[in-house]
Amino acid sequence: MGPKIWSYKGKETEYSLRAIPIGGFVAMAGDDSNSLETSVDDSKIPVERTLKGIAVWKRIIIMLAGVTMNMLLAIFIYSMVILSTGAYVTGTKPIVASLIENSPAEKVGIKEGDIINKIGFENGMVISPETYSELVSFISTYDGNGPWTIEVERDSEKITYQFEPEYRADEERYVMGIVFSEKAIEVVEVNIFNCFIYGFKYTMFILRMTIASLATLLQGKNLNSLSGPIGIYSTVAETAALGFDYYVSLVAMISVNLALINVLPLPVLDGGRVLLLLIEVIIGHPLSKKSEEMIMNASVILLLILVFFVTYNDISRLIGG
Repeated sequence: MGPKIWSYKGKETEYSLRAIPIGGFVAMAGDDSNSLETSVDDSKIPVERTLKGIAVWKRIIIMLAGVTMNMLLAIFIYSMVILSTGAYVTGTKPIVASLIENSPAEKVGIKEGDIINKIGFENGMVISPETYSELVSFISTYDGNGPWTIEVERDSEKITYQFEPEYRADEERYVMGIVFSEKAIEVVEVNIFNCFIYGFKYTMFILRMTIASLATLLQGKNLNSLSGPIGIYSTVAETAALGFDYYVSLVAMISVNLALINVLPLPVLDGGRVLLLLIEVIIGHPLSKKSEEMIMNASVILLLILVFFVTYNDISRLIGG
């Protein structure tokens, strides 16, 4: 972003390197929404060669191209990280093998053979683990307290329990008192031929975690956990010190987050612009210029409020920490 440092003009496209390395843009002929970044003089360009002159389905593909590349980048990075380790931990459904005597789970009535479908935390997050390894990953990221709501499946019947897990300071984790079978964990050998399969699976797991976190935030809960550029810079610096694998995994996680945020139905984002195109298809004509500008301006205001809030969170954490 920012002032142009270097540029190269191809047959039709101009490529440029700019002064501020915090983001980028693609400006296309006929794309009025890019007026804040740059503009393209399309007065001498045939309308069929502009964004407005192509079919709606082609415009939708263009709007979702960035989101798609975010997800593909994450899949590639996770695939390479998993390949470098040579193994991937997966497993069966989270089925209760046994219970620790007098544990929170045993006291509320959870039994051997129950399948854990969902766990709801006090902060509003709800998780639906598909495997035992995912359940462990979900729980290990939880750092709050309060009761958990757990849904189990028993003989095709869904039963919900509520209990407060026991925190073990020596292990620095919360314990339900549920023991899973050793067969619940499976370590698969990874090679160049199957690494992308497990990279895809892990990316989908991260996506589900991100959706669960976003759903919690949209309920107005756990808002203090939001971070902006300042917080991300601090996290990246800390993660880079742990090693290259940790660093690129964080890049992949940020890429998944960007993909999810960009498909939200805010008109200033890619997902919102797709929504406007779908509305155009339904009503049979584009929205009026005035209506579109009003919607875009409202979206920009909402985003600026969000940027202010997350920046305030980041600065508060820095001062407090």
